[in-house]
This record gives sequence, C-alpha cells and structure tokens, in this order.
Amino acid sequence: MVVDAFTSSPFGGNPAAVCVLDDARDDEWMALVAREMNAAATAFVRPSDGGAFDLRWFSPARELELCGHGTLASAHLLWESGRLDAGSVARFRTRSGGLTAARRDGWIDLDFPLTPAEPVAAPPALVAALGVTARFVGRSRFDYLVEVDDERAVVAVRPDFALLKACDARGAIVTSAANDPNVDFVSRYFAPAFGIDEDPATGSTHCCLAPFWSARLGKPELVARQVSARGGVVRTAISGGRVRLSGQAITVLRCELEA
Repeated sequence: MVVDAFTSSPFGGNPAAVCVLDDARDDEWMALVAREMNAAATAFVRPSDGGAFDLRWFSPARELELCGHGTLASAHLLWESGRLDAGSVARFRTRSGGLTAARRDGWIDLDFPLTPAEPVAAPPALVAALGVTARFVGRSRFDYLVEVDDERAVVAVRPDFALLKACDARGAIVTSAANDPNVDFVSRYFAPAFGIDEDPATGSTHCCLAPFWSARLGKPELVARQVSARGGVVRTAISGGRVRLSGQAITVLRCELEA
C-alpha cells in the first residue's frame, strides 16, 4: 500500500510504501524492496507480542532510525485494513524505542521523542551547499537546523546536493516563521545522503523544529507547514520530553508484492 502522509488530499504530503509482514525478513530484502518502491520511506510492519507491532523504515539508500510519515502511514494502514480496531492505539517497537499512534478528530496523533538542536558554528560546506544567510545554525541528533530570515528565503533555497551530501548529518532543515497567520512556522528538508534530495513532508524533523519554535514563539502547541512542491501540514504539541505530531493520511495505491 502507498499512503500519502501529512495531507488530506491525494498526491500531496509525503508518500510512504507500507508492507505488512507475516514473518521476519532479512535486512537485505527490505533494503531491496525500499529501493524498488523508491519512496522517501518504505515501512515494514510485523505483529509482535502483546498487540504491538515491530516497525522498521528504509529510504532508497539506507535504514532510518526515526520516521514520522512512515509511522503515520503504517498506523493508517492498520486501521483501514481492519488489522487494528478503529478505536485502538497503534503501538510500535522501533529503533527509536516505543512509539504510539492514536486517532483524534480526523487526525492521527504520533507520540515521538524530542530531538532538540544545540547551537553550533555553521560548517562552511553546509552554508555553501544551501546558499543562504543563516540567522541560527544548530545540530540535533540527526540533522542540521538552519533558520533564515523569512518564508520567501525558505522557498527560494536551491541546494547543491553533492556538497550537502558530504556534510556530517542525516540532512539539513531550513526554517523560518510563517507568513500565513494560521501557521506558526515553515520548513523544508534535504537529505541527499539518504537518497532523498528533498523530503516533501517530514515528521521526524518536527521533533527538532517543535522545541525550537516553541521556545521562539512561547507556545507549546504549533501549526507547521512544509513548503515543498507537494506540501504538508504538521501540528505539534510538546509535553515533557515528548512531542505530539499530528497529521492526516490518505491511501493512494493498493498492491501485492510478489517477490
């Protein structure tokens, strides 16, 4: 199944392929399937003990440690296919620990860890690759975070992907406050080292963006828009050391894997 995540409209948000497995499969097979699907993430879901599910995510290039849209899509599939009751919480065991998903008012709430960015000196290669004037540069567990002056500067970024790929991080987030009064901040995300030049709508980056903008704006709950060509909307809410990422999802393709 292919699910568009962080959108309510087909062909928006971020497409994730989701494979439900009856038995364990080896890493090489999952990597090959992900390369075949060529989506930003292919999620592999397998029933586990106690009603939970084992969940792994692969980009076309490598395995991911944390993936929001792949988790959102997986939960959506479990409910839509009847593998999980509509009112039940989806519980996942992942490389980033236990994650949950729950339905609320037409949205799906993900319970994720915070990955805040600490200020760092801007690596010359990063700034050159993005071609921006940075107001702030930070480094989270996974990514560089670069704040620029305004939304127009975020939209205008045209990275040098070869140079960006050499930076020592999963990828780079570029962000600013939003122009739309109904949106708090905007972002784009580039991860060429993982086979994803630009990710259309990214859940895991908001584990970093949420604490950054919550501190900037003095608000625990925020509305974010990823201003890629496909676009995506993520609601965030911080509580303790966790963040609630909320999004919508829609199925666009059903298929059966023969290999």
